[in-house]
Amino acid sequence: MSRFLARVWRLTTKYASVAREGRGKASSPPPSGISLQLLRKLHQTIAKITLDFEGRWHFNTCIAAIMELVNELQAADAQLAAGDVPAPIMLKLFRSLILLLAPFAPHLVCELWEALGEQGSVLRAPWPNSDPELAKEDELEIPVQINGKLVTVIKASVDAETKAIESAALADEKIQGRIAGKTVAKIIVVPRKLVNLVVR
Repeated sequence: MSRFLARVWRLTTKYASVAREGRGKASSPPPSGISLQLLRKLHQTIAKITLDFEGRWHFNTCIAAIMELVNELQAADAQLAAGDVPAPIMLKLFRSLILLLAPFAPHLVCELWEALGEQGSVLRAPWPNSDPELAKEDELEIPVQINGKLVTVIKASVDAETKAIESAALADEKIQGRIAGKTVAKIIVVPRKLVNLVVR
């Protein structure tokens, strides 16, 4: 855990000056690319922690969600360093990260709060809100089975119709290799969750 907190410290202090530049500025045009990806992960994390912390007191899953968010930020380190994420979004990302971590590591976040140039106590700051639209995924990962056994996972648009999902499953290389020379008797699609091919 100490190594994780050290990662949070290094990452936040590395980009604190850039994030401070975003104060009072509007982010336009609307986020896209890596900015949208990071904001989506942030808002998903806020929603999960809010539910687990306030509703169920599942502290371990809260910390796991924060770790996933930090991993995503670290994976985008090169793009953050290149300035691909506007300063207002950087401020939103790191300010929210600090607020999410506050119940678990109050002393550390007080220091990071100051590094971002924030005024007042972080422990009195309002809890961040999740935007359902930003948290919504564009694509889903759908497991594909043959006769009940998992073979692969495909990606499909959240709005994809059943026929499009069937076509994507049948076009997958792993699936094609398994059904070559056989008869697909039935394709069962559980919307947004599963595809199962009955093969004979």
